[in-house]
Amino acid sequence: MQYRTLGRTGVQVSSLALGAMNFGAIGRTTQQEATALVDAALAAGINLIDTADMYGSGESEEMVGKAIAGRRDDLVLATKAAMPMGEDRNHRGSSRRWLYAALDNSLRRLGVDHIDLYQVHRWDPTTSDEETLSALTDLQRAGKIRSFGSSTFPAYRIVQAQWAAREHRLSRYATEQPSYSILQRGIEADVLPVAEEYGLGVLVWSPLASGWLSGAIRANAPIATSRSTFMPDRFDTTIPANRARLDAVERLAEVAAAADLTLIQLALGFATAHPAVTSAIIGPRTLEHLHANLAAADTVLPADVLDAVDAIVAPGVDLAAHEKFDTPPALLDPALRRRRT
Repeated sequence: MQYRTLGRTGVQVSSLALGAMNFGAIGRTTQQEATALVDAALAAGINLIDTADMYGSGESEEMVGKAIAGRRDDLVLATKAAMPMGEDRNHRGSSRRWLYAALDNSLRRLGVDHIDLYQVHRWDPTTSDEETLSALTDLQRAGKIRSFGSSTFPAYRIVQAQWAAREHRLSRYATEQPSYSILQRGIEADVLPVAEEYGLGVLVWSPLASGWLSGAIRANAPIATSRSTFMPDRFDTTIPANRARLDAVERLAEVAAAADLTLIQLALGFATAHPAVTSAIIGPRTLEHLHANLAAADTVLPADVLDAVDAIVAPGVDLAAHEKFDTPPALLDPALRRRRT
């Protein structure tokens, strides 16, 4: 396992992190299975576990808490808040009111007295940076969190938040958690350069592109990923973007085979090769999935393999641009780009 410094925090984390989104009903993972995954991950050298309050409406955090009981100090624990937690309109977002309540709820579910990395799950356009950063700074000073970060922020919002922290003399986001894979490389154009400029740690999610790069989706074969049942449009190969992904996967599989790698090793080796990336978050549902991912723990791709990847999916290109999660609101809501009369 490789280890890197998480931004400027001084904390050393593994280049692969265990994501717990699949713990519980979402991934049909029992507590026994979740604990086995945590056991195997820690034994393999993974020391960063990432979850969120909204994963299974708190179920993932509860299962992580039980799995790490008695060994809290052996790992770096990360969770997130800001996504809706129920129907109440104030049980979401990044206001001081909600972050204080959400953090206490997460601490209770996890059974710990502090979080190593507390992340704002999505940018909240209704709350000022000063409001959010002052709340997070106070929680940090109170010892409830050690560092805090953002997740899936557009590059301009990352810059704005860094400016606001300096302007108001507040602690700043130490990390960013964006989506990144061979098939979705858009953040190379803006988010990753910004992260490097400000010294942010970067924890990338979906490095296997929701299963597209797991080997479970190949031409002329049945799709063998459970995600196709609840996200059918993402795997419908009659859709042009998905056809482009499938074509890319077939070519990438050839590159992997020529380099004596699995497709998973190629995908995770690619994600962790970028100098701005600290760790790639893997989200296995089974021990078999975990061990397939762990085979990439020490994968270092040579220049010729990375060049071959670039020839298939160009740097900075998203093959499914409509699936971006950091699109500025004005591009999604016409009312925000039209002057009121």
